[in-house]
This record gives sequence, structure tokens and C-alpha cells, in this order.
Amino acid sequence: MRTTTFLTLPCALALTLLSARSTAQGPVIGLKGGLNMSTLYSDAVSDDKARFGLNGGGFIRVAPEEPIGLQVEVLYSSKGNHSTYSGFAGLIDQTVDFNLNYLEVPLLVAFRLGDGAAELHAGLYGAYLVGANVSTDGDLGDGSEELDKDNFNSMDFGLAGGIAFNAGPAQIGARVLYGLTEIASSDEAELLLEDAKNVCGQVYIALGIPGGN
Repeated sequence: MRTTTFLTLPCALALTLLSARSTAQGPVIGLKGGLNMSTLYSDAVSDDKARFGLNGGGFIRVAPEEPIGLQVEVLYSSKGNHSTYSGFAGLIDQTVDFNLNYLEVPLLVAFRLGDGAAELHAGLYGAYLVGANVSTDGDLGDGSEELDKDNFNSMDFGLAGGIAFNAGPAQIGARVLYGLTEIASSDEAELLLEDAKNVCGQVYIALGIPGGN
């Protein structure tokens, strides 16, 4: 999945953050939120059916003044994919969004560069499925339908990596979450999804709570 679009905003904001030396001491606790660009993959990853969603929750940065530390998060994260169908010589267009909503816990090792204003993240994530639905929009009608969660694996695990820029307790960043768990768990779901897994790019802004560090 191409992540150029997702990297543009953090890199632009980094010019501002890099001008401020990180002065955070001790653990930093705060809130974060941002944008997801997700899709499903089997053999190859493609963003042709990318769906935009949200991520948000809390985080803790451990030992932010040290060369190597930890960043742990608890997030609500909306994933899935977006499909567009066209028929009858382009006279009928319909879009379908397959939505998977997770409670997600990334566990990341932070490798801090220079004075700590920039850092690389690498680690794992685990996620619990809290809801699934399909929404449609177009010439054939609009609507939304909840899906039976029993058709999908309740847990999702995968790899996570990205880059972040710090100014004291504030942070902006971009990362990719590469799922290793098949989404479908029933025969019916496997007919549609086969062995598809989640892949998601994220951009976010995080802010430490005063008194949390």
C-alpha cells in the first residue's frame, strides 16, 4: 500500500516540531487521534480500495529522554475497505464500505534520533473486533447493515512501524499496521474474503496531559 499521502502531513509539521528540543522527562501520558487509510490484502497489498477511517485513544511514552524507550497505546481504530461498482454502461454507480471497528493496542519500541525530536517506532499490535457493518451509497440506494461478528475473527495481530516527531509532550507521526491474521472465521465469510487480512496506514497527533510527565 502506498503511504505517500499519509507521510506528507507529518513531514510538513515536523519542520515545526524539529525546531523545538524535546524536554519531556519521565513517562508522558496523553491522548491521540488521527486518520486511517485501510484496505484488505491477500497476496499483494494495494490501495485501490482504500477506506478512510479514524483512530483515537490514549498513550503512554516511557523514558522519552532515553535513546530507546517504549510507546504503548489503547485506541479505537476503524478499518475495512471501500469498493465501487459500475454497470449498464456507467449509468449505475454504487459504493460499498466494509467496516471493521477494533479496540487496538500497539506496543512499540521507540528508537530516538539525535536529541529525541525524531524517533523510529517498531513493534506489534493486537486488536479486538468490537463491531462490523456494511454501508452502501449510490443509484441502487443507501443504507447500512450490522454484520454478525461470529463470521470474523475476534482478534487481529500484526506488525507495526513508523516515524514520529516530538516537541515536549506533543507528538505527530505516521505508521503502517500490517495484519497477520485472516479476517474471516466462517465458511460464509471465507467465500467473500478468502484469506484477506488487514493493512492500515495511520497519521496522528498526540498531546500529553499536563501533569502526566
